[in-house]
Amino acid sequence: MPARRLKTTQDVRRYLADLINRTEAKKIDANLARGLTYMTSILMRAIEGSDLEKRIEELEKKILKGEYRS
Repeated sequence: MPARRLKTTQDVRRYLADLINRTEAKKIDANLARGLTYMTSILMRAIEGSDLEKRIEELEKKILKGEYRS
């Protein structure tokens, strides 16, 4: 299995789709797929949290500079 860079939610979605397809085709053991799916879901939450944190920081900077208008 080639190394993958899972940095974005789209990367993770593609990886999960591929994992599902390989599992259904019996190219990967279901127990291994289960473990990979679990770890991937944790990674997805971490990426989403990081993205949200960045967006909040950007908004806070704009508010402090007086650039933000609702």
